[in-house]
Amino acid sequence: MYLNKEKKEEIFGQYGKSNADTGSAESQIALFTYRIAHLTEHVKTHHKDFVTTRSLTRLVGKRRALLDYLKDRDIERYRAIVKALGLRK
Repeated sequence: MYLNKEKKEEIFGQYGKSNADTGSAESQIALFTYRIAHLTEHVKTHHKDFVTTRSLTRLVGKRRALLDYLKDRDIERYRAIVKALGLRK
């Protein structure tokens, strides 16, 4: 499995406030970004996998919504997470 408990704790520890911080916008955005990168590679090799393509599109939408929320609430946190993850926008 590509996303095990240790990998999640690593992501939450790096981008969240602590290892147990699973609810902050930054940690969720980082987790979605990791999953999006993995699904993107899958779709590149399996281009007829339409279910995964739809899941990927939904994840991108969820991440965009979280980024918009963060941008409205705290622009500095938004800029920091975009820079840390290397996202466009």
